[in-house]
Amino acid sequence: MSRNSLWEYANPRKFLQTTDIVLPWVAWLAAVTLVVGLVWGFFFTPDDYRQGATVKIVYLHVPAALMAINAWLMMLVCSLIWIIRRHHVSALAARAAAPVGMVMTVIALLTGAIWGQPIWGTWWVWDPRLTSFLILFLFYLGYIALWEAIENDDTAADLTSILCLVGSVFALLSRYAVNFWNQGLHQGASLSVAPGERMAMTFKLPLYVSMTAFALLFIALVLVRTRTEIRARRMRALLARERMGQA
Repeated sequence: MSRNSLWEYANPRKFLQTTDIVLPWVAWLAAVTLVVGLVWGFFFTPDDYRQGATVKIVYLHVPAALMAINAWLMMLVCSLIWIIRRHHVSALAARAAAPVGMVMTVIALLTGAIWGQPIWGTWWVWDPRLTSFLILFLFYLGYIALWEAIENDDTAADLTSILCLVGSVFALLSRYAVNFWNQGLHQGASLSVAPGERMAMTFKLPLYVSMTAFALLFIALVLVRTRTEIRARRMRALLARERMGQA
């Protein structure tokens, strides 16, 4: 596919036509893999010899945490495209992804607290990764609020893109905080290639399915929300023209 053909999808009409075909397949794949991954993980894997049944929350916590970070990084890419190329679909896709990423962050924080309570003896500690994840959640809130506070869509896209660039620091910190600060209580990566830290295949396979499901779910939700944002923008433009015509 040529570079020029890739930019064709920045055209709202082309985007809507393509997602009409793609979206149902992604949505069905997301639903199937989500059911398979969670049922397999929660009901057909053994308890961990140290953490017991508590470890099964990994099938929610890890995929949600991964998508919370990747959602912001996707918003970063879309924001950069908007700043450089001024393609409206990219700005609207970033806006569409923010609430989905925020929900993923909330799921990661809540499941992390549930997982951490029996392990650490407390629901919350000011661990570097947990703290950076909380800050990432606040950036999501700020990003969404900034879009809603500014009436002009282009101005809102400019300012939220700058905010996204700043928030990307915390998205990266939340991913690599354990590597930066070894004194944190949070465990290392669940899927590590380091010696002695490998997850047993019994747990790893359903986790891979759950991670795939959350990724597909994220894509489906972002496509739906982006389509909605495009139509809402068209509606606002038509109403503005009507008001100008009546004036």
